[in-house]
Amino acid sequence: MDNRNGYANLEVGFDVPALPGMSETEIQTPCLILDLDALERNIKMMGDYAKAHGMRHRAHGKMHKSVDVLKLQMELGGAIGVCCQKVSEAEVFARAGIKDILISNQVRDPLKIDRLARLPKLGGRVIVCVDDVANVADLSAAAQKHGTTVECFVEIDCGAGRCGVKTTPEVVEIAKAIDTAEGLKFTGIQAYQGAMQHIDSYEDRRAKLDAAIAQVKDAVDALEAEALKPELVSGGGTGSYYFESNSGVYNELQCGSYAFMDADYGRILDKNGKRIDQGEWENALFILTSVMSHAKADKAICDAGLKAQSVDSGLPFIYGRDDVKYIKCSDEHGVIEDPDGVLKVNDKLKLVTGHCDPTCNVHDWYVGVRNGKVETLWPVSARGKAY
Repeated sequence: MDNRNGYANLEVGFDVPALPGMSETEIQTPCLILDLDALERNIKMMGDYAKAHGMRHRAHGKMHKSVDVLKLQMELGGAIGVCCQKVSEAEVFARAGIKDILISNQVRDPLKIDRLARLPKLGGRVIVCVDDVANVADLSAAAQKHGTTVECFVEIDCGAGRCGVKTTPEVVEIAKAIDTAEGLKFTGIQAYQGAMQHIDSYEDRRAKLDAAIAQVKDAVDALEAEALKPELVSGGGTGSYYFESNSGVYNELQCGSYAFMDADYGRILDKNGKRIDQGEWENALFILTSVMSHAKADKAICDAGLKAQSVDSGLPFIYGRDDVKYIKCSDEHGVIEDPDGVLKVNDKLKLVTGHCDPTCNVHDWYVGVRNGKVETLWPVSARGKAY
C-alpha cells in the first residue's frame, strides 16, 4: 500500500509513530494501531450482511474520522458513503471525493449552514437532519444562494432523548415544509436509537427497538398518505443493526464501531448470550503502549494515560492477557496491576479502549499492522473537526 518514500520528510518519534516497513516492535508509543486482517474481516462481514438483507450501509465517519478507513469500507464492504456529525467533518470527506454524505445532526448556525450549502459543489449528494420547521427557511435560502440542492431527513427522537421530534404530526409538518422549499429535497427519515446501543441484554435492546420501529412505521405510513414516501429510512448501530435490517421499515444502516470494536461495545451480548467481541466482531483497534517504569514490584507504569484515550465508558483492558490489569490512569501514566512482576520496562502491550470514537479523535495517525510489520500509515483525517 504505502512505502517509506511517501513519508520522506516525516521523522519517526516526532512526526509519526512509525513508517511502513518497520517492525511492530519499533513503533513509538502511545499510538493507535490497526490489525489490518481483523479490520478487513469486520468490514467484509458487515458488507456481506447488509447485501444479504438488502440494506444500504452508510458507515459512520465520526467513529474513525479517516478517509482511508472509509474508502476501505466502501471497497471491501460496499458502504455507499458516510455519516458525519459536523459540517467541517463532512467537508473533509467531501474534499476527498466521497459522493454520498449525511450529516446525521442539525445545522443551525448561519456560517455552518452556508458551508453546508456549498458542499454539493464538490460533486456529491449531501443530506442533513432537520427537527425544527424554522430551520427549513434558512437551509433553503443558503441552497438558493449557492445554486445547490441540499437533501433533508426529518429526525425522529425514537428513544435517545436528544435531537429529533417525537410525534408523527411534527414529522409530517417538517417534511411538507422541506418538500415545498426551493433548493431542498425531502429524502427521508433519520431514526437512530442511540440510547440502547450499549445495553448488555439482547432482549432488552430488542424491546427498545421494537418500540422505535413502531414509532417510525407510523411516521412512514403518515408520510405515504401525504404522497411523501421517504426514499431512505436511516438508522441502526453496531448494537442494533439486525433489528433495523429485519424491520421492513428501515433501508439504510449507520454502523460504525463494528469495524474497530471497543470494550464498551464488546461486552454487550448477542442473541445466544455471547459477548459480541468473542465471535460476532474482532478487536481491530488498539492503543499500543510501553512500560516506562516498574519501580514498584507489583505495579507497572505505562505511557498511555488520559491524553492517549477516552475513559468515559470505562478503562481499557489489556488485550490477550489475564495476568496483568490496567487499573488507573492520570494525564500521562497508566497504572498496571502486575502481582507476579511479569512485565519489564519497554515491554509493549495492546490496550482495547473503552470508547473508540473519542479515543481516535486524540490521535493523528493510525498505524496499520500485518504479520508483525507496519504496512500502512493513515492520518486521522478529520481529527478536531468539531464545528
